[in-house]
Amino acid sequence: MRREGSPFTGVGVVFLKEYADHLGSVRMRVLEILVVLIGVGFTALAIYNVRKTIQRDDFLFLNLFLYQQEDSAVPSLLGALAIVIPLLAIGLGFDAVNSEFNRRTMSRILAQPIYRDALLLGKFLAGLCTLATGLTALWLLIIGIGLLTMGVPPSSEEVTRGIAFLIIAITLAGVWLAIAMLFSVIFRSTATSALCALGLWLFLVIVWPMLVPSIAALVATPDPLANRVGLLSDSQIDWFFGLSRISPSGLFSDAAMVVLQPQTDAAILRTPTVGMLSQLQGMVRGATLPLNESLLLAWPQITTLIAIVISVFAVAYIAFQRQEVRA
Repeated sequence: MRREGSPFTGVGVVFLKEYADHLGSVRMRVLEILVVLIGVGFTALAIYNVRKTIQRDDFLFLNLFLYQQEDSAVPSLLGALAIVIPLLAIGLGFDAVNSEFNRRTMSRILAQPIYRDALLLGKFLAGLCTLATGLTALWLLIIGIGLLTMGVPPSSEEVTRGIAFLIIAITLAGVWLAIAMLFSVIFRSTATSALCALGLWLFLVIVWPMLVPSIAALVATPDPLANRVGLLSDSQIDWFFGLSRISPSGLFSDAAMVVLQPQTDAAILRTPTVGMLSQLQGMVRGATLPLNESLLLAWPQITTLIAIVISVFAVAYIAFQRQEVRA
């Protein structure tokens, strides 16, 4: 049977209906509470310590996302978002499809002039826009608190870099929303899909970063010179970054750090290696990269996150197309 009309017929209707449901649901109230708690708590802590610094800083507002107190278990705002964003996305997407089967409304929806891919795409876009709304509110809240407490307006470059960071955060949310919807398509039980999505989040966000250093040390070729001076070898750092980027949160952190910390020597000073020491020769300490150069450095991670979204959504679409829908 051949299709008639546009393949996107019904996407707008599904999107508006699902988006309205998300905005009026209890989950949106939870998202609002988390936005206020994270925004006020981490921003107040960062501002309290940033205001005590006396040196000149051209990117004062960007430090609100990066500040982490030394010898403290409390992560930075960036680290907190790398943990919280996947949970918010899973909470919105773990029952996106199987709830329709459980309520026996899937056959009624597909009886309308709505294709399956339009239904899946509309649900995904509605969830993504809901997450984007919450993250945008959090971003505006952080900027607003910074304006009120520090009394210094952000520069145009800080605002542009902040918008780039917001887009990267929304992309990470799209990755985990697609993963949650994939489990929602595969499993009819909402509890099973939620447990699988949370289990994958627990492994990739919590367990995998702890395993990466040990795996890199076992696989990488040892360097006697690096061991003698107490630095990481080039092979170890290559394996470390390669393995850490298996996790979407690792890709998000790498891209966000490049955008929010534009100093040329920031990456080298964070993870010094023997091979990187030669790059310090002739480098102007404290110089900043232009915005386009920062985006070029972060572009591989950003495109990888987008590719993961497309790939996972394609797998969910194929699985959904093969399922039988009964009245």
